[in-house]
Amino acid sequence: MTLRFSEICIDARDPEALGAWWSRVLDWPHHTDADGDVVLTPPPGAGPIWLFLAVPEDKSVKNRLHLDFTPEDQDAEVERLLELGARHVDIGQGEQSWVVLADPEGNEFCILAAE
Repeated sequence: MTLRFSEICIDARDPEALGAWWSRVLDWPHHTDADGDVVLTPPPGAGPIWLFLAVPEDKSVKNRLHLDFTPEDQDAEVERLLELGARHVDIGQGEQSWVVLADPEGNEFCILAAE
């Protein structure tokens, strides 16, 4: 049996707004599918489709799974994301080489040090 990682599903109170935000962050196109879910389509080789699904509740605890991104310039990317509406969050990480941010609905993600 062979598995292929095809989608990552992200619960959202407002999938349209959150999907559009991540579309700007990643510069990936997005659309709403027939089920009303917001779909971000990565360029070839950039990973799975992101699917934003409507849920009635707000996020209430730290993510059990989060995304890490490696930029060319960490400081510039963190600044760009903050300007787009991300915010710094403290999940107990202490002083590290990565920066923990949250999207507008509070989902944590990390911006790693540039390679």
